[in-house]
Amino acid sequence: MGASPSDTQQALLAALAAGGADPDTPARRELARVVDTAARADPALARLWPPDARGPHRPGTPPWHELARELTAAALRDPATRGALTDWLRRHTPSPPPPAAPGPVPGTTANAVGGNAVLHGPSVQARDIHGGIHFHPPAEAPRPRPPVPRQLPPVTARFMDREADRRALDALRAQHPPHAAQVVVVSGLAGVGKTTFACHWLHEHADSFPDGQLYADLAGQAVDGESGPASPITVLEAFLIALGVSSLPAGTAQRSALWRSMTSGLRLAVLLDNAFTAAQVRPLLSGSPAGITLVTSRNNLTGLRVDGASLHRLEGLPAESAVRLLAVGGGARVAREPAAAHEVVRLCGGLPLTVGLASAQLAIRPHHSVSALADRLSRGQGAVDLLRVDGEAVMRTALDMAYDVLPEASARLYRRMGVLPTDRHDVWMLTAVAADDEPPRDAEHLTDIAVHALVEANLVEETGPGTYRFHDLVQPHARRLGEEREDPARREEVLRRFVGWCLSTAASAEHLLTPSHRLPGHDLPAGTVQPTPLDGPDEALAWLDTHRNGLMGAVRHCARAGWHSDCWRLTDLIWPLFVRLRPTEMWIEAHRLGLEAARRSGSRPGVGRMLTSGAIGLRNAGEYAEAANWYRQALELATADADVRQQAQAFSGLGHIALLTDGPDEARGHFEEALRLRESIGYLRGAALTRRRLGETELAAGDPATAAAHLRRARADLDALGEAYEATRALALLGHVLVRAGDFAEGTRLLREALPRFRAGSARSEHWEARCLEWLGRAAESRGDREEAAGHYAAARDLLGRLSPADADRLDDRLRQL
Repeated sequence: MGASPSDTQQALLAALAAGGADPDTPARRELARVVDTAARADPALARLWPPDARGPHRPGTPPWHELARELTAAALRDPATRGALTDWLRRHTPSPPPPAAPGPVPGTTANAVGGNAVLHGPSVQARDIHGGIHFHPPAEAPRPRPPVPRQLPPVTARFMDREADRRALDALRAQHPPHAAQVVVVSGLAGVGKTTFACHWLHEHADSFPDGQLYADLAGQAVDGESGPASPITVLEAFLIALGVSSLPAGTAQRSALWRSMTSGLRLAVLLDNAFTAAQVRPLLSGSPAGITLVTSRNNLTGLRVDGASLHRLEGLPAESAVRLLAVGGGARVAREPAAAHEVVRLCGGLPLTVGLASAQLAIRPHHSVSALADRLSRGQGAVDLLRVDGEAVMRTALDMAYDVLPEASARLYRRMGVLPTDRHDVWMLTAVAADDEPPRDAEHLTDIAVHALVEANLVEETGPGTYRFHDLVQPHARRLGEEREDPARREEVLRRFVGWCLSTAASAEHLLTPSHRLPGHDLPAGTVQPTPLDGPDEALAWLDTHRNGLMGAVRHCARAGWHSDCWRLTDLIWPLFVRLRPTEMWIEAHRLGLEAARRSGSRPGVGRMLTSGAIGLRNAGEYAEAANWYRQALELATADADVRQQAQAFSGLGHIALLTDGPDEARGHFEEALRLRESIGYLRGAALTRRRLGETELAAGDPATAAAHLRRARADLDALGEAYEATRALALLGHVLVRAGDFAEGTRLLREALPRFRAGSARSEHWEARCLEWLGRAAESRGDREEAAGHYAAARDLLGRLSPADADRLDDRLRQL
């Protein structure tokens, strides 16, 4: 192509006229490859092919003229295009026609070259020349193809587990439509091992990507050494050079288009590590459905969903895998102290980074025990500050970086969430603590936006509809920021709003589950924080179960802060939690704190309620002597105040203790006195509950007929009062009594009628569901049906494993005896 551009263009058009425009010729197919080469340097040229798609199959038409002109111009700019076009012209330019006759053409003079002339470039020594002269320089030697890129970081030898995560990525890859480029985002908290996992997975599937593996750390590194997101244009430059491109367009859009053209059809794996935003990733997406782009990020990058991305969230290691990682440095000490090892893993949040650092600490301190490490990690900021690399608290640095880029509303919410004594948060709670003044009308929507940014950054995770929790290592970080950056007055206001939310929502749950339990004259004052809406008894009990630790945290905080009335009132309001879910230790602790708070507040009704309700928790824990002492204190207080209802409650409690310790005769006297007092004041619910207790007493005395009579009366009265939970308890007890009396058919029928009521609705109770299953097991065993009995006992044991381990052990014994 030593000729001028116009000559080259004319030569190209001549070659097209000679056959290059025919779709069925080799010249046409080879010209398509020339255009493809040119489009790699200038993607805009791709629109010119094929020219006949925009006009007739004739080279003289405008689309063909435009193609010839643009290819000629591209050849001047790009060596690869110049070589491809030169080669094509050499093979497909038609030969010139032979001369008409030898000799000079009339009217011309002979060419002469003087002896001192210097010739530059190609020359022809001849007397006469007829027709055109075409010079064809030798084609440029093809540039050697660069080696297939294998840029992934090396895999580590100490890679633990992740089998479930591997299967999840395999499934995402298998389910992806074959016509679309695949993008998978692996997100998770700093230190969870996203990069290591991604590299291992891609190395395992290397055979699926024979065209190479490219890697870029999108976190980047600025010239001055400070971290900053890598620019897509810089990453594209490195990728294109790795694929052999020598001449790069200037802009991001042009490089991105060339990148898609270059990767079209390639079976290429691309790992984009530490991505910051979806916008940073989008220009780097390849154009090949045969490849995969794997993105790791501390954020979820939900914006990439519109580009067809799939999301896989990486969690901490399973406990046993994390313990094995700890043993790499801890050796035999880990096996000797399994409980301490599991505690270290828990305090490290199961993150490979922090567990690995803990393992390193054990390795460099061979004489330190695992228990000593667990003790150190349990103090202050724990693993966030204690575990360091080259003196840097890596987890704290990572969390600081994540916090620093949060929107202001989200950062403020993060700090305030950190000071709350709870492990679960919902939107209504967060709305209460987020506002500095009265919440605006759209406060819930604004809170939702603020918390979404925290979810996106993996600083909190959503555990249910509108319910959130911190990762174990994030909560201490949020607490530190809350203590450092929220002034004491603001922290106190945030905690008061949190306690107010606990009180108001617990009151709603109490009304739905045990409406008759409300202490007269102790309604919440007007202006209390807006509660979380609860739609029915099931949702109320689920809320109590979800927030049990936060409710207990609020009780403890009130006790520490001297908010005495709130302390005992909240303990009293969460009564349905205690009676339905039976968290015995929490029951006792809350009532000990509540009793002291009621005394300090001067509330005698509060003291009486804490004594009688707390004694039930002590009784359930087997602390019979202390429970009886609490009941006697309650009876003494109620007698001094002439409070007949509380006197009856104390007598009923003493009767239950007597039934468990002294026998039915002693118990019967206490219950009969409780029944007399309750009937004297027209307390119908209390009377019915006492008759249920008398039914239990007569069963213990060996009189099932009298027991059944008491229970039938109790059930009828409770049904009439709308007391679904208590009526169902009486129904189940009646079924049990009938089975004991030998009426297996009717007793089993009543137990099966009660069982679904305990599983859902206003009578829901896992404790009573378990009792009902155990009684059905006994009925089946009495009939000789050992298989049915085993099924019921196993189901009851599974429920009691969380509620009462001692009862679960008892059922294990029954199963072994079958």
